[in-house]
Amino acid sequence: MEDVELPVGVDKLLERGDPVLDLSYYKFRRLPRQVLDLEYLEKLYVCGNRLRDIPKGITRLQGLRTLALDFNKLDDVPLSVCQLTNLTCLYLGSNRLMSLPPEVRNLQNLRCLWVESNYFQRFPKQLYDLPNLRSLQIGDNRLRTLPTDLWRMESLRGLWLYGNRFQEFPRVLLKMEQLEILDMDRNRISEFPNLHHLPALRLLSYDHNPVKEPPRVGEEVLVVGEGAEEVLQTRERRRDAKERAEKEAEEAAATAASSIPMMCPQKCNLSSPRILYGAMKATASHSNKKHLLTLILNYV
Repeated sequence: MEDVELPVGVDKLLERGDPVLDLSYYKFRRLPRQVLDLEYLEKLYVCGNRLRDIPKGITRLQGLRTLALDFNKLDDVPLSVCQLTNLTCLYLGSNRLMSLPPEVRNLQNLRCLWVESNYFQRFPKQLYDLPNLRSLQIGDNRLRTLPTDLWRMESLRGLWLYGNRFQEFPRVLLKMEQLEILDMDRNRISEFPNLHHLPALRLLSYDHNPVKEPPRVGEEVLVVGEGAEEVLQTRERRRDAKERAEKEAEEAAATAASSIPMMCPQKCNLSSPRILYGAMKATASHSNKKHLLTLILNYV
């Protein structure tokens, strides 16, 4: 392997002994040979270069946990990268990838994979065999559909599908009840189903789709897209009204409890539902009765 002429200052980076090495945007056409000797590396960033391949010698860096190869000229995922079995984060965005090799299954510890801004037309099913994959960024590709058995990716928590070519919401996503983040920005979806079926969902982005109204989601879901601001404001007003009603009920409960005459336990059982309900009836509106009864029982 030929030596690469190192830019000013890079030699000092290589000599520091730091487990994190950032060689991004140096316009390297080949990875410097000296990097392959740094077996203590845990994170290696070589984004924004002109790399078309990664040398086999990188397999010596078995301590790597993070490898960032974004914004290069990779046509395929180098097989040498697939032998870095301790990787937990792999960034391959903005290259020229159309598929993933079968050997990607070797990355059994991978938790985060970014392959955005490539040329995927089909979802790479090799990812089914990565049991720990939690975050998949596959936006800005050419996907039109998702496989019907995508639900097999049970560990997946975040899925970014923005900037693809979906014309309909992929129904298989309704079976992925573990999803917490779903990004469907910049597709061609005109109608979203009821997403209450996704109980773990906390963030939904649907901006720049031709929808007539925001998708229906749970109260705890942050929505991003046209009409989302009105939804969030309405939700906030509803939450404030609920909090005021609960506060009023608590105050009424305290008043009711303090008005009950103090008697000895032999003559008056304070936990008697009849006595408590009478106090509640005298001090609460119909809409607060059920909540107030519960508060009084807890109070006493």
